This record gives sequence, C-alpha cells and structure tokens, in this order.
Amino acid sequence: MARTALVTGGTRGIGAAISKALKGAGYSVVATYAGNDDAAAKFKQETGIPVYKWDVSSFDACADGIRKVEAEVGPIDILVNNAGITRDVPFHKMTFDQWNAVMNTNLGSLFNMTRQVIEGMRARKFGRIINISSINGQKGQFGQVNYSAAKAGDIGFTKALALETARGGITVNVICPGYINTEMVQAVPKDVLEQKVIPQIPLNRLGEPEEVARTVVFLASDDSGFITGSTLTINGGQYLH
Repeated sequence: MARTALVTGGTRGIGAAISKALKGAGYSVVATYAGNDDAAAKFKQETGIPVYKWDVSSFDACADGIRKVEAEVGPIDILVNNAGITRDVPFHKMTFDQWNAVMNTNLGSLFNMTRQVIEGMRARKFGRIINISSINGQKGQFGQVNYSAAKAGDIGFTKALALETARGGITVNVICPGYINTEMVQAVPKDVLEQKVIPQIPLNRLGEPEEVARTVVFLASDDSGFITGSTLTINGGQYLH
C-alpha cells in the first residue's frame, strides 16, 4: 500500500508543486490549506488530491484535522511542513499581532502538526518529516524580523528533533528555498526582480517550484534514509551556507 504524505499549504505555490510531485512518485497525498477555497477547489479538481481546510497555527485544529485525515485516508508517513505567511514591516513599526501571526504559523505549526503524527511514526518505526524554511531564515532580511526568526527556528527544530528520532527510523530535514517563481515572487515589480533580485543569484534566474518539489520527493524516499538533521539550500548560489 502506498505511503501517505501530508503537505501543509499544499494547494498553491511551492506546496502545490510538492503535492503533485509526491503523487507522481506514487504516494497517497493529502494537501491542507488555510483560506483560499477557490484555489483549493481548482487544485483538487485538477489533481484529484484530497484537500482539507484548517489553521495550522492552532494546535486543536491540527489535532482534529489529523484525526480526520487518518480516519479517512490512513496514517501519515510523510509530513511536509510547508505552510507559511508573511507580515513584512520594519521592526520598529511591527505590531505584536504581526509578530505573533508569523511565529505561530511559520514556527508554531511545526509543533502543532508534527506532535500529532510523531507517536504513530515511532510506533511504525518509519517517518519522514520535511520542513520548508527559507534563505531568509539563514541570512536575515530587511523588514522580516518576524519571518526570519520563525524560519531560523524551523532549522533549530529540525536539528534537535532529528537527534531524538534517528534511532526510531524517522528522519527530519529542512529545505531553505531562495527566490522561487511563485505567485508571491511574481507579485514583485518586474524591474525590481530584474535589477535587484536576479543579479544577486549566481545562476541568474529564479528557481522553479518543481525544483524544490523534486528535493522533497528524494527526502521522502527510502533512498534518503541516511540523511537526517540536514539543511538543504535551493537558492541558485545566492547564499552559501
């Protein structure tokens, strides 16, 4: 029977590419989303991947959601913590709500989601936890103290949990994408992309969501069984770490 993979924020952008790639690799895939019902419905229609709606920043919502998924689809073998938001503003103007929203969604969700599946993975002696961080969690970014702090936290979460779970057959790794060609990046003015962003990337182009997705597929596979606690950078050489 095919292993089951759950991708948070899995109906748009990088998450959608990950969901599709995992399905293409033979996994039984479930995608979660937070609010865009139209995009989720279109994604489900196009891919046949079941979608579930809940707020990953809420522990109780994650507990209820995972219970429903496991009852309807099966135990979660692969968890991809991809969901994230931005609330960009210079720190001296940042509100507590802007800080809290980003920390709860981009970092708190790793606890909220992973805690629901870790005991089942331990019992089955197999699991793949793949966290999607960011280049800005490695190097920082102006106007993103909240985002950079949360994404750096994702890396620390990964390393510590990898040590705890290694003997139980569970690997935990983190991917730090750079500038990827998604709706979010396409919303940046074209002249800013061409004059300020792309010149900072040695490969002289944006990454594609499918390039991140292929890395997730590898980390989910048996072939990656000796890789845990690793930070994989997919940024075209923009930041070497």
